[in-house]
Amino acid sequence: MSDLYSILSLVSVPGLGPHRIRSLVGHFGSSQAVLNAGIKELSQVENIDEKIAHNIKSKVYHAFANHQLSLIEKHKIKLITYWDKEYPNILKKIYDPPVILYVKGSLWEEGENGIGVVGTRTASQYGRWAAERFGEDLTRLGVTVVSGMARGIDSCAHRGAIKGSGKTVAVLGCGIDIIYPPENQKLYEQIAENGAVISEFPMGTEPLGAYFPRRNRIISGLSLGTVVVEAGGKSGALITAYMALDQGREVFAVPGSIRSFRSKGTHKLIKEGAKLVENVEDIIAEIPELKVDKERKERRGDFVKLLSDKEKILWDVLSEEPLHIDKIALNAKMGTSEALALLLSLELKNFVKQLSGMMFVRQ
Repeated sequence: MSDLYSILSLVSVPGLGPHRIRSLVGHFGSSQAVLNAGIKELSQVENIDEKIAHNIKSKVYHAFANHQLSLIEKHKIKLITYWDKEYPNILKKIYDPPVILYVKGSLWEEGENGIGVVGTRTASQYGRWAAERFGEDLTRLGVTVVSGMARGIDSCAHRGAIKGSGKTVAVLGCGIDIIYPPENQKLYEQIAENGAVISEFPMGTEPLGAYFPRRNRIISGLSLGTVVVEAGGKSGALITAYMALDQGREVFAVPGSIRSFRSKGTHKLIKEGAKLVENVEDIIAEIPELKVDKERKERRGDFVKLLSDKEKILWDVLSEEPLHIDKIALNAKMGTSEALALLLSLELKNFVKQLSGMMFVRQ
């Protein structure tokens, strides 16, 4: 019996969660030894009563383990257990780390250097821009962006990370073989190619609401700090933030408009002591252990020096606030057609982003 098979067999036992499985394996030395133990021996382990012990002996679903292993092979998924050297050490430090991680792609190998970026599914244009900006800027500095691949802020953070040619990790609230939301099929594949998609839930698990708080503890658990970009007063992103605090991690919040309901949650966090952040430098200043690639940080400054004189004029006119092409041309003292051509050139160089309505912002 392989270790993976015996671990999956234990996962199938009713009432036997991650904490109890870790206690049992710690006591008996291996998952296979747990399955071989008698009821009396099992009952002597802390938090294992006679009912749980009986379940281990009579309600192990070996068919579940076999089915999971076949799905893992079919979908080319890697299964990492709590006792494997590939398991992230930073995740072991949280209260209830999962005993199994289903992984599509590859988790970081050289140190653990993640920042969570989360927020509402119903993001505003500003929120989408901010999430993508933080995602890109973090990965350009060599920091891994961790999020949940949900609609809105999460998806934008992942896209920004990919745009920054860095690493990103998506934590799912369902089986790793189920792409949710379904329109993120391409994003799922891109994340797996540029990092990893992971889940603690068995293959085939549907995305039920009750699973997402458990998913959120892994997002914060993999991160040295969590940035909340936009969140309503009851947003699930706040759960992630509070879990980060419980785990002893930093929490950051991006300020928004006082007129927007999407700012209620982020402003609440700021009032409660979360660090207000406007850029990645604000994050770096608060987390000394965050490893920043200084060469990559300086490289963007070098690129700005390579812009033409007229491109620099436009760059100086632009900011993080969207500006209409007519206003940009007026401030730059050039014709609209010339300004538009230069803006498109800057967009191709990833310095400028065009929004709807001929609005432009700095990247």
